[in-house]
Amino acid sequence: MARAFAQAPGEPEFYSDGLKVNTTTGWREMRLNLLQKRERALPVPPEKWNQRVLPEASVRLASCCIADCRLTGAMWKQWSTQMQLEDSSQLSVIADGAPWIWEQARQRLSPKASWCVDVYHVSEDLHKCARTLMGEGEPARSWARNELEELIRFGGPKYIARLDEQIAAATEPAGIEALKSLRVYLEGNRDRMWYAERLKAGKAIGSGAIEGACKKIGARLKLNSARWRTRRAERFGALLCLEYADQSGEYWSSKAA
Repeated sequence: MARAFAQAPGEPEFYSDGLKVNTTTGWREMRLNLLQKRERALPVPPEKWNQRVLPEASVRLASCCIADCRLTGAMWKQWSTQMQLEDSSQLSVIADGAPWIWEQARQRLSPKASWCVDVYHVSEDLHKCARTLMGEGEPARSWARNELEELIRFGGPKYIARLDEQIAAATEPAGIEALKSLRVYLEGNRDRMWYAERLKAGKAIGSGAIEGACKKIGARLKLNSARWRTRRAERFGALLCLEYADQSGEYWSSKAA
């Protein structure tokens, strides 16, 4: 697999996310991991960030486990070594704002990798803030869209400075609290929001690849009344990961041999 990954066109992208699985010991988080290569898209300006179509992945690896973050990170390290990405400057790490993901990425993956917090999670926080400021309706949605475009255009540090100006100018306690809450989230990701540069380079800024994997695999694990033993959930999840990564044929051929 390492040879096929090395020979596939495109640049490596790493994603991780979690989904809830009902087990005999209660609901547990299954951590899903995805490593793929994809060629760059055509460059677009910030205002067209959601209008572009990214190329399909040329190769994928997927895995899952019900384990703590350290064991999950150890798996990432193993992948990184096997795929010769330990010192890669081409690797992109794309995920939501979960602190454990970024801490394990710092410890286990290439120090030269570029990090990107998923733009859709940022958008959700902006819309949540907008509803507090303006209520439901088009004015709130318009505000959130405009703020997101500014964030994409200017990057994390500059946008946070602009947000500080809004906080200073706000007068309503609820609005001030909402803006400050938004700032806390953005501050934790200030160096992972260089969206304009990534758009110009044709790189992904969203974690749709892992979100799609979670949705597809989760649908099979969350059948009506399904309640799994942890080990069996992991084994079935592993088969679903092979299917999602289009590696089932290669896997079963190696077993038959």
